Amino acid sequence: MKTVNDINFKGKKALIRVDFNVPLDDNFKVTDDTRIRAAKPTILKILEDGGSCILMSHLGRPKNNEKEFSLQHIVKSLSDILGIQVKFLDDCIGTKVSEAVSNLKSGEILLLENLRFYKEEENGNMEFAEKLSKLGDVYVNDAFGTAHRAHASTAIIADFFGENKCFGLLLASEIENVKKVLETNEKPVTAIIGGAKVSSKITIIENILDKIDHLIIGGGMAFTFVKAQGGKIGSSLVEEDKQELALEILEMAKMKNVLVHLPVDAVIADSFSETANTRTEDVNNIPDGWMGLDVGPKTNELFANVIAASKTILWNGPVGVFEMEKFSEGTKALGKNIAKATDNGAYSLVGGGDSVAAVQKFKLSDKVSYVSTGGGAMLEMLEGNTLPGIKALM
Repeated sequence: MKTVNDINFKGKKALIRVDFNVPLDDNFKVTDDTRIRAAKPTILKILEDGGSCILMSHLGRPKNNEKEFSLQHIVKSLSDILGIQVKFLDDCIGTKVSEAVSNLKSGEILLLENLRFYKEEENGNMEFAEKLSKLGDVYVNDAFGTAHRAHASTAIIADFFGENKCFGLLLASEIENVKKVLETNEKPVTAIIGGAKVSSKITIIENILDKIDHLIIGGGMAFTFVKAQGGKIGSSLVEEDKQELALEILEMAKMKNVLVHLPVDAVIADSFSETANTRTEDVNNIPDGWMGLDVGPKTNELFANVIAASKTILWNGPVGVFEMEKFSEGTKALGKNIAKATDNGAYSLVGGGDSVAAVQKFKLSDKVSYVSTGGGAMLEMLEGNTLPGIKALM
């Protein structure tokens, strides 16, 4: 895997695909700069060599080049984080861009406008990719969050650089950390899979069963498993058409000697709201009109024991509706137990939008081994897929 550390960028212009698809508030201020900070080591390495950086990214899902999706909004945060005034151009191809790039001096940074202002980006258009490629001497992909997309700037563009292409430090680190979980010898390995639906996680579960010793299932998807085994789940979330699949997963796990841990009790509510009446009930005995919105104390203890005995931990998906204070206890306890296991020498990887939001909310980001910046990309890697953006650099 060739990274920016294998190239001297002195006098070279690096065209870097970054992932600056960051959340903005109503005043267009960046509310979470994790992805910007994650790209900093790659950018600084190139500048320290004596090179210059041309940064390209997308932001949101623009339909008609709406101003709210302009990358101009992030220039201040980006400049503050890098400690260098970043130049900005309100386009990403064309004469104006070519001129600005040719005038770019060593040590300078130029941020281009949102790539998705051109539909050719998402279409993986060859001509668009070629126009972008003319802006740099070396192509660097540091955008793990979009590595699973076969877009012009992530997969197609690399063809125009021959040997002059490489992985950024973030992308390389993301790949290493996912591999660490999938190829580790540090056993026992525990995967915690949560979230709403079995259907969205089925391929991951199938792919990792050969590599893990324990599978913890939480969140809304757990109720499909509970009901499939004859439990009464009241009005809890369930995928009726996936009960057969749930039983197949349990059977498959048994054949592969993987211990599956499902919730044994739940915090139930009479409505999906912060003001609902709540109580704790056996997970197999939830009355009609009530729904499970978090795991209960017995489950927290059960999961804590499994995590404490683990040497490698993958966490993808919350175990309750943690966005509501009333139903956040299970996810918070889970995060704290993973942090504790990490402190005791376990390796922990957290990925997927909701899990990342949870570790940030409960201030646990620096207490786990690695927090992935790319939800969809990480999931596809865990499913065993080769990502287009990674394949293009090989």
